[in-house]
Amino acid sequence: MNIKKTFIYALTTVFLFTAVGESFAKTLKASHQWPGTKRKDGKFDVRHEMVQIIADEIKKANVGIDIRIYPAKSLYKPKEQWKPMTTGQLDISAFPLAYAAKFHPEFDITLMPGMVKNHKHALRVNKSPMMKEIRKIINDAGVIVLSDAWLAGGFVSKKNCITSPDTVKGQVFRAAGKAFNQMLAAAGAGIQKMPSSEIYNGLQTGVLTGANTSSGSFVSYRIYEQVKCATPPGKFGLWFMYEPILMSKKSFDSLNKKQQKALMAAGKVAEKYMTKEAAGLDTTMEKAYKKNGVKLAYMTQKDFDAWLAIAKKSSYKNFAEKVPGGQKLIDQALAVK
Repeated sequence: MNIKKTFIYALTTVFLFTAVGESFAKTLKASHQWPGTKRKDGKFDVRHEMVQIIADEIKKANVGIDIRIYPAKSLYKPKEQWKPMTTGQLDISAFPLAYAAKFHPEFDITLMPGMVKNHKHALRVNKSPMMKEIRKIINDAGVIVLSDAWLAGGFVSKKNCITSPDTVKGQVFRAAGKAFNQMLAAAGAGIQKMPSSEIYNGLQTGVLTGANTSSGSFVSYRIYEQVKCATPPGKFGLWFMYEPILMSKKSFDSLNKKQQKALMAAGKVAEKYMTKEAAGLDTTMEKAYKKNGVKLAYMTQKDFDAWLAIAKKSSYKNFAEKVPGGQKLIDQALAVK
């Protein structure tokens, strides 16, 4: 009888310990600006998918962590996510790094016209001395990288197709960062600053006549409902942006070694998925815009070279002159073949 009671007591203790452990699992908050619902093609935005993959992998690892995702800027506005990560108020974010360039102007190198040539080139850039410098700045600010991600992008317009620089004259554009703002302004366009989540309303209300952003955002935000012509990346993509999954170092350091290891492993799974999906996002954009009756145009080598010449006299020049170590970062990036 005593043995039976002892067994029941031990079993009850294990059950209660497990229940208490599960109920007190550490919850991490993950924020991003993209929709958390499926698009018309039945898929989610790839950046939401990356965060979801990390959450799913952590759940499978069973290390006492629960990741709660807040999509569609439901927790923080897009450009307000950086500072909370540095202080530990926000744990994880899918974050376009150039959004934090007002705190660290070096980050504008991660959205520099023509700097990244294609998706394979982006993978080589990840291993470059330039990205080593950028990651050090990220780390020193109190943030770490869980997953690398580069997205290609293009142009859209309500007026005409965007190919050569003269096609933007007189139009009002949204560009994601300072470097593209400077290049577009030098080509004769007006500029309105806003996150990609506001492009649709900007075009709808007439605040914008054109925009550039990633292929993924062009589809997820249904921009095809507001424009006449789109210029996908094609062979001569001018627009590539670094949009990693980041984590607060303060939040990371509060975890035990097993939890930290599981998070880093989950980040690599998400990164591998993104690498596989990246080029397909451009094709998805083309199909979505064709299906919705939007004309497609593509830059030629001549168009690309003309844009790059303007960028070097505006964006590159400004970055080299005004950002500490700017010329060194440009040289390191251009050295990646």
